[in-house]
Amino acid sequence: MPELQNILEQYGKQYKEKHNLPIYVKKTLNAIEKCRTAELGAHEDICDHCGHKKISYNSCRNRHCPKCQTSAKEKWIYNQKFNVLNVQYFHVVFTIPDILNKVVYYNQTKMYNIMFKAVSETLQELANDKKYLGAQIGFTTILHTWGQNLKDHPHIHCIVPAGGLDSLGKWQNSKKKFFIPVKVLSKVFRGKLIYYMKQEKLDFCKEIEELKISQEFDKFISSLYAKDWIVYCKPPFKNANSVIEYLGRYTHRVAIANSRILNIDNGKVIFKWRDYRDNNEMKTMVLDADEFIRRFILHILPPRFMKIRHFGLLGNRNKTKKLTLCKSLTNTKVLTKENISPLKILKKVSGKDFNLCPVCGIGHLIRPSPA
Repeated sequence: MPELQNILEQYGKQYKEKHNLPIYVKKTLNAIEKCRTAELGAHEDICDHCGHKKISYNSCRNRHCPKCQTSAKEKWIYNQKFNVLNVQYFHVVFTIPDILNKVVYYNQTKMYNIMFKAVSETLQELANDKKYLGAQIGFTTILHTWGQNLKDHPHIHCIVPAGGLDSLGKWQNSKKKFFIPVKVLSKVFRGKLIYYMKQEKLDFCKEIEELKISQEFDKFISSLYAKDWIVYCKPPFKNANSVIEYLGRYTHRVAIANSRILNIDNGKVIFKWRDYRDNNEMKTMVLDADEFIRRFILHILPPRFMKIRHFGLLGNRNKTKKLTLCKSLTNTKVLTKENISPLKILKKVSGKDFNLCPVCGIGHLIRPSPA
């Protein structure tokens, strides 16, 4: 089956020569193109039972590479098992109007940070309000920047527990439905994000340079207030394991999985996508290779940018103490974290033994220590 790597091998060099790309974007494209090829070198594993030798090419380990997410995802899922409480969880999604997309693209680090700040403050402040819950909550947020058609669609997924710690240190359960009306969430989120936009020194490139003029910027801000900002809450998860599995699917997802790419033919890329506006119907899209690469690049995050963040009770400050108390109050089983290798984590989480010898089926492939 064709892969993203094949598209970059055939058309990536030409695209990079035609366009002035940031260094980190070039590095990402190069890494994906070279992933598991001789250019990144290789390593040898030997079966500890039958002596079978297997040579494998090294992975690029880039977070945007569709080949390199399995190990990182399973390791992350394993670690999150120790943070999940024995309560119901909600999945809340915050989106922004599409007229903001260009401003976001040319100010990625600033605007994504603003989005995280607006989302976290909105949830924490409203949860603390006795009108809704009157308690401190702990939640995980995940930034996604794409839609199924690979166009820019920045939004933040939040996994929120159905309750929190009140001022007396007792657990306060929420209602079965999400405890904050989505219309309230939307208005508060909109107000906060626009406020922080006004405070930030944003860059306005040629495509949006008219916003440098204060009157035009004020008109633009007014148009944002006039729009409805969509915040929606999905049905709650059945149990803690469902939360973890769902989180894993979302946290390490890249803009497009190789399984969605159907064909590469005569400068065209054909891939499948789900049209959420048309009853979630699965459709096929055909793009010129240049346009496909352009859309993929939209979703390459700036270096060292954290796309997964924890807030409230799950924030670093006093996290262990508060989480221990929450587990006790919610009758959550306390699990013991083991210091185990990534391969053992993969086996523990997925049930698959990834380094089992393919020849004898008894021994395990082990990398010999350097002499």
